[in-house]
Amino acid sequence: MTNAKEVRLYKREGAYIPRIAAVHDLCGYGKCSLGVAIPVLSAAGCDVCPVPTSLFSAHTKFPTWHMHDTTDMLKPYLDAWQEEGIELDAIYSGFLGAAEQVGAIKRLYGEHPQALRIVDPVMGDGGVSYPTYTPELCAAMGDLVEGADVLTPNLTEASILTGIAYEGQDVDDAYVDRIIGALLQMGAKNVVLKGIVHGDGLIRNVVAGQDVDKVEVSSELLPYMLHGTGDLYASALLAAIMAGRDLYASVEFAGTLVRDAMRVTREQPDYEVRGVSFETVLGEVTQLVR
Repeated sequence: MTNAKEVRLYKREGAYIPRIAAVHDLCGYGKCSLGVAIPVLSAAGCDVCPVPTSLFSAHTKFPTWHMHDTTDMLKPYLDAWQEEGIELDAIYSGFLGAAEQVGAIKRLYGEHPQALRIVDPVMGDGGVSYPTYTPELCAAMGDLVEGADVLTPNLTEASILTGIAYEGQDVDDAYVDRIIGALLQMGAKNVVLKGIVHGDGLIRNVVAGQDVDKVEVSSELLPYMLHGTGDLYASALLAAIMAGRDLYASVEFAGTLVRDAMRVTREQPDYEVRGVSFETVLGEVTQLVR
C-alpha cells in the first residue's frame, strides 16, 4: 500500500494550463456549483470548460427557486466539442439535473480516457437527499463511482451510494471502514469521505484508496453550516491536485480553504443562505501555482 503523501494524480508540466470539463449546475443567486468551481479552478491556473447540467434562479436552500433542466442540450453541446477536437485533462462532475445526464459524463469518459475523473456526488446532506434528486437519479449516480480517480461523498451521499444506513456524523472507525470499503468495492480508486464529527471541535475527512493507506485529515469545526461548502471543498481539492500536489496535501488544502472562507462568510449579511464567501481567499489558491 502507498501513503497518500506519495500519491500525485497529475503532473503539472511547465507553463501548460490544464483543461477541465466541469459538469455542474449553474446557480444565479447563492454561491455554489459552477459559480464556485470556475473561479477556484481558474485561480489555480486551469482552463475551466463548463457543462451546465441545469440552471437555477437560486440554490435550493432558498424557499423560492426555479430550475431549468438542460438534459436535451447536452448531446448537441458535446457533439460540438467532439467536432472541435477539444482535449481534456480532467472531468469534474457534481450536481446533476436528471438521471440521463450520467450518460453525458460517461460519454466524456469514453472520448477522453486519459482524463482524471473527479466525482463529487452532490445528492444530499444531514441524512436526506436534495429535493430535485429522485430515486432514479440517485441510482444513476452510483454508475459514476466505478473508475473515479477521486470520489468525494459526505456521509449522507456515501450512505445513498452504498445502501448502508446513515448513522449521523459521529460515526466510529468500523463504520468508516465499512462505508469506504463498499465504495472501493464499487470501483472508486480513491475516496475522500467528508464530514465526520465527534464533538471535539474538529471535522474529519478520511482518505483511502485501492492502493492507498487510510489516513484522517482534520481541521477546525466552525459552529455554523453554510451552503456551497461541499462545492468549494471539491473544487479546492481538484485545484491542488492539478497543481501537482499529493493527495494528502490536496485534502489538507481543501479543508483549510473551506475553513478560511467560512470565517469570511460569517461577516456577510444573510450569510446563512447566500452561500460560502470564497472570493477574498482565492489568493490562497493562486499560491498553489506560484
